[in-house]
Amino acid sequence: MGVKYISGGESHGSRLICILEGLPAGVKVSSEFVNAELKRRQGGYGRGGRMKIESDTVEFLSGIRFGETLGSPITLSVENRDWKNWQDKMSAEGIPFGEKVTNARPGHADLTGAAKYNRSDVRDILERSSARETAMRVAAGALCKIFLENCGVKITGEVLSVGGVTGEVEIKNRIDEAKALGDTVGGIFEIKVSGVPAGLGSHIQWDKKLDAKFAAAFMSIQAIKAVELGDGFLNATKLGSEVHDEIFIADGKIYRETNRAGGFEGGMTNGEDLIIRAAMKPIPTLMKPLRTVDIATKNPTTASKERSDTCAIWAAEVVGEAMAAIVTADAIVEKFGGDALCDTLANLKLYRERLARDFGLSTTLT
Repeated sequence: MGVKYISGGESHGSRLICILEGLPAGVKVSSEFVNAELKRRQGGYGRGGRMKIESDTVEFLSGIRFGETLGSPITLSVENRDWKNWQDKMSAEGIPFGEKVTNARPGHADLTGAAKYNRSDVRDILERSSARETAMRVAAGALCKIFLENCGVKITGEVLSVGGVTGEVEIKNRIDEAKALGDTVGGIFEIKVSGVPAGLGSHIQWDKKLDAKFAAAFMSIQAIKAVELGDGFLNATKLGSEVHDEIFIADGKIYRETNRAGGFEGGMTNGEDLIIRAAMKPIPTLMKPLRTVDIATKNPTTASKERSDTCAIWAAEVVGEAMAAIVTADAIVEKFGGDALCDTLANLKLYRERLARDFGLSTTLT
């Protein structure tokens, strides 16, 4: 058993919650670090009005005592400050209030979700499918980051491009142009996981392959439409001799001069940095709405407008870091176990020593 995560809550409900299970006891944590990560998620050029209302802060409800994990499930909560403006429309009890949302947005979960769950009000779908949910991923990922730091693992990320352009000025201009048109833009971000030992994951079964778990985790982020591990798409255009990372040895230590595989081979980590890139499509809520159909009248109309961003790629990058942290923490706990942090670290230390002694493999932060 590794690390498990589940969340609940709607975009305009009273609060968001999540339960993180599997972190060993004895990990020293702080709300300050989690809140700093939550603040990062709310930043970035091109964010909308919701970020002016919300200032996310976490509350620990279980699993932590005096700043240390207990080994029991950790319950986290983030209040939605905008709830005061939505209490009537989002009440858990009482009679329905306000007009139904029936003009589904192309590119969103609206139409398919309403059909699947047999809902006549698209708000029943869009509230949960909203990217507001990712606040809890970031909160849980922050705790996993702290655990991973104890294990000598570090996670970083960066935005590579926005709307097909690079460079700070060009990117801002691209976002400003889109906003002026009532449109949106996407982008590409990259996450790096450093310090992971070789051998996390497995080649034995399809659902044990760690690269597959990373791909699934990143594809689960709202608006992500493509995931690349290492030089995945570029590698498909080259010869094998130009792609595979050759193995060398010097002074008894095995090393690679390239990392085109992105740190994965055969569904397992190979000791190199893990490199994951994700492509985010433009947000489907446009201030100049697209054409759609009203699900109530079946007549042509234009899509509904929710308060939204012009570009949320920087937020997506922070969420990507969180998902990488959750998946990596899960893999480490699954392999090295330990109900207490000291036991996990002892097992990890012995494993790293064996890899170095018997195979010349070592992993250090870069």
